[in-house]
Amino acid sequence: MTVEIIELDGRKFAPADHHPIPEWISVLSERPQPILTLKDDDLFLLTDTFGNIGGSSDEGRSSGLGLFCNDTRFLNRLELQLDGRPPILLSSTAEKGFVMSVLCTNPRLDDRIPAETIGIKRELVLNGGLFEEIEIANYSTEPVEFELSLSFGADFIDLFEVRGFLRNQRGALLRRLPSEPHEIEDMESFVAVDEAEHSPIELTLAYQGLDGTILESRIDFVHHQPDILKGYTALWQLRLQPHEKQKLGYRLQPLSNGRPVSKVSAPITLSQAKAAEFAEEQHWQQQVTQIRSDKNTFNRVVERAEQDVYLLRQTFGKNKALSAGVPWFSTLFGRDSIIAASQTLLLDPQIARETLTILAHYQGKVDDEWREEQPGKILHEIRFGEMARCLEIPHTPYYGTVDATPLWLMLYAEYFSWTADYETLDRLWNNALAAMEWVDRNLKETGYLSYQRKSKRGLDNQGWKDSGNCIVDRKGKLAQGAITLCEVQGYVYSAKVRLSQIARMKKRIDLADRWEEEARDLKVRFNRDFWMEDQDFCALALDGDGNPVDSITSNPGHCLQLGIFTPEKAYSVAERLRAPDMFNGWGIRTLSSLSPAYNPMGYHVGSVWPHDNALIAIGLRSLGLIDQALELCKGLLDMTRHQPYQRPPELFCGYDRTEDNEPVQYPVACTPQAWATGSIFQLVHMIVNLVPDAPGNCLRVIDPALPESINYLALKNLRVGPTLLDLEFERSGSSTSCRVSRKRGNLRVVIEA
Repeated sequence: MTVEIIELDGRKFAPADHHPIPEWISVLSERPQPILTLKDDDLFLLTDTFGNIGGSSDEGRSSGLGLFCNDTRFLNRLELQLDGRPPILLSSTAEKGFVMSVLCTNPRLDDRIPAETIGIKRELVLNGGLFEEIEIANYSTEPVEFELSLSFGADFIDLFEVRGFLRNQRGALLRRLPSEPHEIEDMESFVAVDEAEHSPIELTLAYQGLDGTILESRIDFVHHQPDILKGYTALWQLRLQPHEKQKLGYRLQPLSNGRPVSKVSAPITLSQAKAAEFAEEQHWQQQVTQIRSDKNTFNRVVERAEQDVYLLRQTFGKNKALSAGVPWFSTLFGRDSIIAASQTLLLDPQIARETLTILAHYQGKVDDEWREEQPGKILHEIRFGEMARCLEIPHTPYYGTVDATPLWLMLYAEYFSWTADYETLDRLWNNALAAMEWVDRNLKETGYLSYQRKSKRGLDNQGWKDSGNCIVDRKGKLAQGAITLCEVQGYVYSAKVRLSQIARMKKRIDLADRWEEEARDLKVRFNRDFWMEDQDFCALALDGDGNPVDSITSNPGHCLQLGIFTPEKAYSVAERLRAPDMFNGWGIRTLSSLSPAYNPMGYHVGSVWPHDNALIAIGLRSLGLIDQALELCKGLLDMTRHQPYQRPPELFCGYDRTEDNEPVQYPVACTPQAWATGSIFQLVHMIVNLVPDAPGNCLRVIDPALPESINYLALKNLRVGPTLLDLEFERSGSSTSCRVSRKRGNLRVVIEA
């Protein structure tokens, strides 16, 4: 039989005799719980609590665990065994986020080795690749002999396949050939062994995509080379004297056409990888605001959030933005990245600057129905996997979002208020004009910003609640036609008000006057068309016929801080959101529990989202409803303390809080997740109530109010414009005082009680 030989950089590959196995593919909701998660820039790793991926059965390998980069799974099996048996877990943690530690021991191995004789310490680190070191210790008084094995597998499937998308065809797995073709003995082997005795062994797993791209997971073993390579499995025949320790390990680097896939340069050893990660994190933490209180429980939540912001930073071109969340959304999103950047302005304004820059780079330039691109529009999501490269999905990038463009304009203005960064303001001014022109073109027909899917592989719903079943009326029926969401009109209103101020500063009086007038007109129409007199509440949306979608939802809460409501309507919305059918004790539900469509486990029809609630808390604060805002803050912080690593999840179930229950986890919530993490900093901002005006060289601190659980709070290294300052807040009874303990710069700080 003639075998097609593929050459790449002097190395040779041949097609394997089998294909990626379709029955391994499954939806991530089937992945086992609990899992351990590591993240480093564009790499992330999901394992079970043993540090394993999958197992000896196809069921284990279908779980959605794996090593991913650029929306491709480069490892779908990583299994450690002793004499062909799994170890016994003692403990494991991935608390640091980029390093995982696992302690385990042996089961009884026949009559030779009693259980709990051998200590096994695994350490896995991400830094441009995957590094693992395994330390084996004999705690017996006698020598022990056993076989340790590591089994690897890579299916190279697209993340969208892992999520359940079906493909009619896919590329082919490859096997790496030895340097001399006649030396091939095992046609199923993916193994490539250097022929020189005692040379390091390299294991290569490879795949050629439908677009011709050759992907590889290249594994180099260190410390102690395997004694045998059997297909995908490396085996070590170990003999340990009493209390002797041995170390073995490997480095796995994902490659595309022979070049590293990750934008992070991978070092050589695990210790170098760890040191690089710790050094980068420490440097970043020294640049950002440090937030600490007199309560350790609160500090742990904040410290976790700081670390997760660091982990979620991902490189796109020359800049970094926060990827939306692990595992499903570990990429650039318009809406998510913008909201998270806004939430973290108090922590690190540079995130906002780089997010604005990246999204401006991808701003829509042409009309493209497949991608739902339009000139001036801000993207929804970008992907880099095989399905995107082959145009099986429109995410190259995909622009199916109604709110990212006005949100970008809001962030543009908000960032300038914090920084007085005229260089960025001027550099992105034309992008801002293009974004506003896109908004205005889409306002022409109805006066409102609406959406309706155009791409056959696009999203039906294109607001932040983008699942297919969430835009329902009071009878639980799905709304039809073009959808006009209430909060999106609030974003448009805010964008026009804020951009008019910038236009006036830039001597564009024509634009300033026009945008101010358009904002006033929009406010009048909005309060007329969206208000439901019989429910004294704001409609979720208008449907394609202009009729209110009259369910009670959390969406109008986003409008509270934007100024689009008349005062009496704003207070009515605030009061209704805190009713028992909406507020479950931990947070405000996405949909009233009285709705026929309510499902406490539904993604957007009864669950509770931290970012949704943080935005509402800011809105309550803006109305002077401080006690109500603090009550919501307390519920969210209490929920977070119950989570693994004190890390807020993307969402949780909407079941009522009782005296003896805990918040109910949503089965496949992303964690860490950008705007859930960012909600912690938004709550801090709500508590201290800072109003920056860096262009006016002023920071106002308006009626700060610490919750009862905190007596002292300090913000150190806070940056407003070019000034760095430290603020200290102290509660005495029901009042909170603020003082400036350090200032480097001439910023005026005005404290208003």
